[in-house]
Amino acid sequence: MRVQDITDKKYPSIYADELATKARAVLRERSLRTLPVTDKNKHLVGVITRSDILAITSSISPIRVKGIMSTPRTVATMDMDAHDIVRKMLRLDEWYASVVRSSQDKTYIGMLGLENFIAAYLKKETSRLSTPISRVMSTELFVCSANDEVDNVWRSMQEKSYSGCPVVTKGKLVGMLTQTNLLESSMVFPAFEARKGRFKAPSRISSIMKTSIICLKPTSTVKEAAKLMLKKNIGRVPIVDDKNNLMGVVDREDIVRTLIKY
Repeated sequence: MRVQDITDKKYPSIYADELATKARAVLRERSLRTLPVTDKNKHLVGVITRSDILAITSSISPIRVKGIMSTPRTVATMDMDAHDIVRKMLRLDEWYASVVRSSQDKTYIGMLGLENFIAAYLKKETSRLSTPISRVMSTELFVCSANDEVDNVWRSMQEKSYSGCPVVTKGKLVGMLTQTNLLESSMVFPAFEARKGRFKAPSRISSIMKTSIICLKPTSTVKEAAKLMLKKNIGRVPIVDDKNNLMGVVDREDIVRTLIKY
């Protein structure tokens, strides 16, 4: 399976000279986690993520995309073996790789996400899809409570490179906090602008957490989790027992590691 076989060629990009607030709008409206950045010749020059956007404090900020974009950690070419680039993505803890035409031609073609790889494997009906979630889920979890301050939890998420956090009360799952929640609530952490331009943000997790939670049981299969992630466009699924006690979390990386025995 080659990269060209599973690349999302309709995945949007943004120009480096455009306003960062436009990037924010695209990320929010399309429910994207990262956005490739190109120059006027459509050559890949960087990427911008939800975390980058959360540093912008105003809907009329003059900051350009090039001012907060970063260098892509993973770039794929159309002729690469998809398994090779996905293994590299797992090593770097990256869910997306921007795809360019070739090693010599950096023209942006599209995006390869872990979800594209998972979708390809769902069509194969491999026996690994029947693996119980209990065997692949993460059990050493970073969690928060509904009463925690948003600032503190977000900074911890940044330090640990987490884009989502289960919210628990006495061991029971009561909600989920994600970067999407933060973007939708206009929660920001200024890094490039003065604090006077900052939105007034909710102070407690309970103000912005999602309470309608999609969960699975430990006996659910990798296939069930994979199909749920693709259908709902979510990156992780909390695993609970019959009493709603949080047992673990399975994310796209866990699914992919199982499929390729990484």
